[in-house]
Amino acid sequence: MAKINDKKTNAMRQLDNDKIPYSVLTYDCDGENFDGRLVARQVGLPCSQVFKTLVARGNNGIVVCCIPVDKKLDLKSLAAACGMKKLEMLHVSEILGVTGYIRGGCSPIAMKKTYDTYIDDSACDLDTIAISAGVRGKQIVLAASDLISYTQAVTGAFSAPMD
Repeated sequence: MAKINDKKTNAMRQLDNDKIPYSVLTYDCDGENFDGRLVARQVGLPCSQVFKTLVARGNNGIVVCCIPVDKKLDLKSLAAACGMKKLEMLHVSEILGVTGYIRGGCSPIAMKKTYDTYIDDSACDLDTIAISAGVRGKQIVLAASDLISYTQAVTGAFSAPMD
């Protein structure tokens, strides 16, 4: 099991600097299993309240999308919202270079660059949601409305049931 350190992540520092309230939940991560449903169970939240951060590339560049951990990304809906003809998921080997984060620890906050962000509209029905704190083993819990506003996200139906 990975040892969780108590240091603030870049995402947490950025929220602190901008006075956005949040709390932190920790969970065990073995470095091999990145199933968000397991994370949700460990932090004691329903899957619908824990969001994963996914990164895609299209003809107009990189986009970030947050969806519930028990859903899959609907690339066609996201592409339409972005005004792109086609999107594909960023390869895992590119995640660190593009975002500054590793697989299983990607946060929509404090990436290396600011990318257009899209958040599944199911977040609009929730008071709070959990997102990665920017490292494996930590989740930030904050008001869904704060995340949407802070990231200047577009909301829409970007998720579909998992097969």
